[in-house]
Amino acid sequence: MLDVCLLGTGGMMPLPYRWLTSLMMRYNGSSILIDCGEGTQIAMKEKGWSPNPIDVICFTHYHADHISGLPGMLLSMGNSDRTEPLTMIGPKGLERVVNSLRVIAPELPFEINFREITGQEDEIQMDGYMLKAFRVNHNVICYGYSMYIDRAGKFSVDAAKAADIPLKYWNPLQKGETIEFEGRILTPDMVLGPPRKGIKLTYCTDTRPTDLIAENAADSDLFICEGMYGEPGMEDKAREHKHMTFYEAAGIAKKAGVKELWLTHYSPSLSYPKNYEGAVRKIFENTHVAKDGRSITLAFEDEEQGK
Repeated sequence: MLDVCLLGTGGMMPLPYRWLTSLMMRYNGSSILIDCGEGTQIAMKEKGWSPNPIDVICFTHYHADHISGLPGMLLSMGNSDRTEPLTMIGPKGLERVVNSLRVIAPELPFEINFREITGQEDEIQMDGYMLKAFRVNHNVICYGYSMYIDRAGKFSVDAAKAADIPLKYWNPLQKGETIEFEGRILTPDMVLGPPRKGIKLTYCTDTRPTDLIAENAADSDLFICEGMYGEPGMEDKAREHKHMTFYEAAGIAKKAGVKELWLTHYSPSLSYPKNYEGAVRKIFENTHVAKDGRSITLAFEDEEQGK
């Protein structure tokens, strides 16, 4: 299962009722943060989650509303006696930008490992899941991210017995290990059925609509996408500043065939984004104009129910 919380939904500046952009996910003991705008720590406390277990922080780009909360976050992690390394992923210049911000957080009891993204797309294999970064169209270099959690095929007791595989090797094979036993090579495919549907989440913000977004969001269980403007007649402003309207985001969701769309990254001038939810749902029905703290647990489909 993947726990997801949209910590902040604001763009440009924090408001008393809306923190800046940040998404946190938890899977199998791993915590992943995408963007860290001002107020991220407060939003995290309101959710009841802790920054200490975060082992990966991804950045879409380096505008202040997406990274200004980082120094305080690092200090909090350091003050909690964290010693485990932290991985950071982001566009070219990541190490320079982070080290500049660390002028006010110079001493940390843990190591930071940097992974800078280059090119149109990049895949990063993590422990138990995969992150794919893809280039979007903003006025600085900016990336969206998809998270993939694969699910192996169902273990077959009959296949294991037929292959005369000792019981003690069943669990390692189910976990994907290859084993040498009495001159035989035992592989997972000997005991596992075909791969089952996994979990996919896609997140992008600060961009114009592009084909690459739709391609990478295709079939996502959850698509979290910026909707800077909800009011009618804001298309020219969205194009000028390289952002999206609610309706453009919904169009991508429809094209990509996602299950659910959450809008985020609202303009500070947009006081009541929920007012436009009905109009957006005419384009993509399962749209939610998200508020700070919106959460969901994405689970694997139950094979027995035929999903």
